Amino acid sequence: MTDGLPPPAEGYHGGELSAQERAGFRPSAARMLPMVAPALPRAAAGFLAAQRVLFVGAADAEGRVWASVLHGDPGFLRVRDPGTLEIAALPAAVDPLAVTLRSPARTGTLAIDFRARRRFRMNGRTAPAGHGLLLDVDQAYGNCPRYIQSRTPGEAPPGAPARLLSAGDALDEGQRRLVATADTFLVASVSADGDADVSHRGGNPGFVRVEAPDRLSWPDYDGNTMLMTLGNLTAHPAAGLLFVDWRSGTALHLTGTATVDWDPEAAAGVPGAQRIVRFAISRAVQVDHPEAPSWSPPHFSRFNPPVADRAG
Repeated sequence: MTDGLPPPAEGYHGGELSAQERAGFRPSAARMLPMVAPALPRAAAGFLAAQRVLFVGAADAEGRVWASVLHGDPGFLRVRDPGTLEIAALPAAVDPLAVTLRSPARTGTLAIDFRARRRFRMNGRTAPAGHGLLLDVDQAYGNCPRYIQSRTPGEAPPGAPARLLSAGDALDEGQRRLVATADTFLVASVSADGDADVSHRGGNPGFVRVEAPDRLSWPDYDGNTMLMTLGNLTAHPAAGLLFVDWRSGTALHLTGTATVDWDPEAAAGVPGAQRIVRFAISRAVQVDHPEAPSWSPPHFSRFNPPVADRAG
């Protein structure tokens, strides 16, 4: 794909190395690096072809980072060749990433099979192609199943167009309730050089705390030690969060800045937390997706730490 964008860094970038060093994970992260491939493995084709959703993350022209979701019938994701993923979907016109993805963009993507608790990340560069996108893959790798709540999708209704429900600079009461009861969200981030990533975060309901209408926090649990999201945030704090109402398909997109609180005392009162991430909201956009499937109630991951009462 010829898009004029600079090539991605090879290996870990400076922000990732800094975060790994701070956490004491450098040796483990070095051992994990070979799992990150520059192309799609053969086994990815069948997995991707069966999926109904693809999560995406990117920065817009103003530098704001957003996370979003694309829906389709099985087969809307197709591996053209080891370096290219065809995505037969585009963000709705009211989606915060609609304009960004109409042009070549550095984009992070994540496919999750919620029913089987499997996920696969693919980062690279997208370009519009007909009624969809082509992803030129720079990084491809699987993640462990921890903290994924198992859900089964129902049939998607006939596609009425998505519509904008609200836009503002803070959460309203209903949005605060959605966040405070969430068991899953997506976080998009970018490196200092602009390469994008989108990652899953999961836990028992209440693991995300609404500190104020424009401030959230959540625990960072034990993971793969590569700290790719925290590494991006260490170098470049702009971030985007996506919360989904799994019954209605409504998507809440938040953009702002995220900072990592490395103080052990901050994490000490939160079960399972290795550190705390704090997020300041600059913009909140809520979009109704009538075309989204309705998902079954979750079966919570056995790895989810308990949620402590942090009232006050």
